[in-house]
Amino acid sequence: MTDPSLIWSYLAQGPLLWLTATLVAYLAGDACFRAAGRQSWANPVMIAVILLASLLWLTRTDYATYFEGAQFVHFMLGPATVALALPLYDNLPRVRRAFLPMMAALTAGSVTAVASALAIGRALGLDVAVLASLAPKSTTAPVAIGIAERIGGQPTLTASLVLLTGILGAIVATPLLNALRIRDWRARGFAVGVAAHGIGTARAFQVSETAGAFSGIGMGMNAVLTAIIAPLALRLFG
Repeated sequence: MTDPSLIWSYLAQGPLLWLTATLVAYLAGDACFRAAGRQSWANPVMIAVILLASLLWLTRTDYATYFEGAQFVHFMLGPATVALALPLYDNLPRVRRAFLPMMAALTAGSVTAVASALAIGRALGLDVAVLASLAPKSTTAPVAIGIAERIGGQPTLTASLVLLTGILGAIVATPLLNALRIRDWRARGFAVGVAAHGIGTARAFQVSETAGAFSGIGMGMNAVLTAIIAPLALRLFG
């Protein structure tokens, strides 16, 4: 077998190829992130997505073939999300002291994220299925996909919107919070977790351990509240 196209066709059928490609793409993104001095605009997830999308386009590989190999990464999203309960346990005394402000911030953030997305989508004439896919965009992927499936959304579209929301939030959060002169790492982290779920939480941990811990708390609490708010909001805007 000496024809390069035949060799590629053979390799592309192997599940380890796309898992390896995913890991290599992220390592490349992380290397770029470090080379850029950990600037938020050089988000490693964004770079990895661009590299993988380019590879799939150049090789004309469909998403189903890619996902068959890379689904182990998707599977690990669940355990990774559950593991974020550890920061909540470690910071329980601090959470108890700030419980009421956190609940107020959580409610405001969750309602704004869902309602604003649905209102803008409705104004643009999107159909109900797309609105249902859009509603849980600020929630971590495993929960968002589950919510979208239950309210009539398209899981694949929801996953893409979740990814875009997280990347945008991770890029914008640090300069925006600096411009607003918010210095409390608890408030910064919690806001990022509510608005930008796991990708934002990863960015928060890069900036401050306290911010990362509270971002994980915000992400988990927002997932629960969004599961309640999203169906109700969809009935209002649908």
